[in-house]
Amino acid sequence: QDYTWEDHGYSLINRLYPDVGQLLDEKFQVVYNLTYNTIAMHCGVDTSMLRRAIWNYVHCVFGIRYDDYNYGEVNQLLERNLKIYIKTVACYPEKTTQQIYTQFWRHFKHSEKVHINLLLLEARMQAALLYALRAVTHYM
Repeated sequence: QDYTWEDHGYSLINRLYPDVGQLLDEKFQVVYNLTYNTIAMHCGVDTSMLRRAIWNYVHCVFGIRYDDYNYGEVNQLLERNLKIYIKTVACYPEKTTQQIYTQFWRHFKHSEKVHINLLLLEARMQAALLYALRAVTHYM
């Protein structure tokens, strides 16, 4: 059964710590919705599918999968080097190197790569919260 932030985590954390759920949700939404609508040298691009693929891939790395998401998008939108980078930063941050950073999206701006880092770190935080809050739910 799905245990999602929107349906379960948000309400539980608000019940345990009033207003914290709202602050965390706003933080997740700001990072998730952050976009300049550009990719490399292309302007006016809708990046929502890419951002969703990155977010869901991070959750997938931690064993969280959603029935209503087509994971084929992840393979279509995320190149192999980007997946390696995401998994390394999310799971083994101490093994992150300059070489891994430069191997993905070679023609992209550093600000776009920084946005990838923000997305994956917030998605990782949400995944960790989901595991913790689910354990609290089972305990209660």
